[in-house]
Amino acid sequence: MREAAAAVRRDVVTPAERAARGKKARSALPRSRHAEYDRDPTAPAPLELLSRQGASRVPELLPIRDERMALSPFSYFRGAALPMASDLAGSPRTGFTVQACGDAHLSNFGLFASPERRLVFDINDFDETLPGPWEWDVKRLAASLEIAGRDNGYTRKQRLEIVTGAVAEYRLAMREFSGWPVLEVWYAHADVDTVRSTYARQLSAARRKKLSQTTAKARAKDNLGALRKFTEVGGGQPRIASDPPLVVRVEDLGFPRERATAVIAELQEMLAMYRETLEPDRRLLLDRYRVVDFARKVVGVGSVGTRCWMLLLLGNDDQDPLFLQAKEAGPSVLEAYLGPSAFGNSGERVVVGQRLMQAVGDIFLGWVRATGLDGEIRDFYVRQLRDWKGSADIETMDPVGMRAYGRLCGWTLARAHARTGDAIAIGSYLGSGPCFDRAIGEFARVYADQNERDHAALADAVRDRATSPGGGK
Repeated sequence: MREAAAAVRRDVVTPAERAARGKKARSALPRSRHAEYDRDPTAPAPLELLSRQGASRVPELLPIRDERMALSPFSYFRGAALPMASDLAGSPRTGFTVQACGDAHLSNFGLFASPERRLVFDINDFDETLPGPWEWDVKRLAASLEIAGRDNGYTRKQRLEIVTGAVAEYRLAMREFSGWPVLEVWYAHADVDTVRSTYARQLSAARRKKLSQTTAKARAKDNLGALRKFTEVGGGQPRIASDPPLVVRVEDLGFPRERATAVIAELQEMLAMYRETLEPDRRLLLDRYRVVDFARKVVGVGSVGTRCWMLLLLGNDDQDPLFLQAKEAGPSVLEAYLGPSAFGNSGERVVVGQRLMQAVGDIFLGWVRATGLDGEIRDFYVRQLRDWKGSADIETMDPVGMRAYGRLCGWTLARAHARTGDAIAIGSYLGSGPCFDRAIGEFARVYADQNERDHAALADAVRDRATSPGGGK
């Protein structure tokens, strides 16, 4: 016992030593070098990477993914987490590891309900989460702001102010968190009232009204709202309404009747296995509901083609619904460049990463491994489909609103990283001046140029398929 205690004490590093590590890292990797970007000419092209990624997905849904990504440079960027991971693989990094989101673009932040029924702002997509370099998340967020700003027609100066403002907020927040007690960092979160009081003064009256409308809309996106949106009455009770190809009930997927019956039984079994990953109190709550319907659902941009199920459960009566979403989880796009996950189940990887990064989480968050429709064993994570979900309308934001939103995302990302990484070392590395902010601003500009070329290549490929004989079918 004394030997074990001594070993623990030898592993203890004081705050001063951790700060020294951060400062020392500046010598090994000057902050200005984070401006560097140069695609490895030997790396696979983005379209090749996307094609490989699509090989394991539902084939008939892949054209939807490509069409969504081809809409604009920003929509392409949203679906191109894998190509960017490839691009970042050779980029400079300090060696300080955090639980990385892996896809921290500005549309993957948003509003949702806490278990205490408060509306909070946080990262809301963890499909690619994995321990990794903190710099990669910062660069993906910064590049997304630059690209979205271009799509919205902002000037170069406005875009630079937005990007460097978000990075500065990340830097200052990380330095602030480095001085907080560990538990205070863990409990820190941004509820909607805090967001409103912090940023409202920077917004016009119209933008403040828009913020209020967004929060009201988020609160309306609950289970009853989903009941109205996604169901119809069939057989005397609600059932999910097919809206192909985006929502398709199991019975409408084209399977023989006996196979459709078997699929429903398999999904029921999947739900029972998922139940075992919940805490005992959550299991008791889940047991108050009965499953009445399933449907396949198309979600997101980059996720299109993954197997995703919408599950309708009812409690006391037909007006007491619970909607769950079971989404396929494959290896993180980061694993090809950082090594495999420590979790054998990719659904568990997503759930654990989400619990580590989010200040508050979905009470029904869990995972399962089950047989898919094609007979293949696949991993899934499960969460509520809608629980006061809300997102910013990026396309209608003015530059002032985007700058405030970018700062909020920067603070939120820093808080997530501070929970799982060495905030003292990272904060010390970042420093009190804007050197790092400027470097990432330059990186974002250069990467946005590359993203435009990649988007054009995809758009050309989609157009060529559409105009080729039989391509529009």
